[in-house]
Amino acid sequence: MDVDELKFSKDGLIPAIVQDHKNGDVLMLAYMNRESLRKTLESGETWFWSRSRQELWHKGETSGNVQKVKEIRYDCDADALLVLVEQIGVACHTGERSCFYRTLEGLKTIKKRENATDS
Repeated sequence: MDVDELKFSKDGLIPAIVQDHKNGDVLMLAYMNRESLRKTLESGETWFWSRSRQELWHKGETSGNVQKVKEIRYDCDADALLVLVEQIGVACHTGERSCFYRTLEGLKTIKKRENATDS
């Protein structure tokens, strides 16, 4: 598939899930536009579009925590990317290896409700 066949949003963005190519850990979610995807493909390291700063950013440019791209996949609808990387250092700006290090509370409540309706 060609990059032009991907389905970018009205804002020109596509979500990019970044995953460790060796162990499958989900490291982060960011957004790419056509230019950041092109730069990623050309450089072999991840580039994203910052929605808050409205500018391109090269992952690890200031921190040194770069992501070397091993493979880029797209989903069945061609509207999301899975970027398999070798993570050098940590992925999260908080210092955590993954941005997904916290657990959402409420799962116990959901399970209790499901069990109550099963009775």
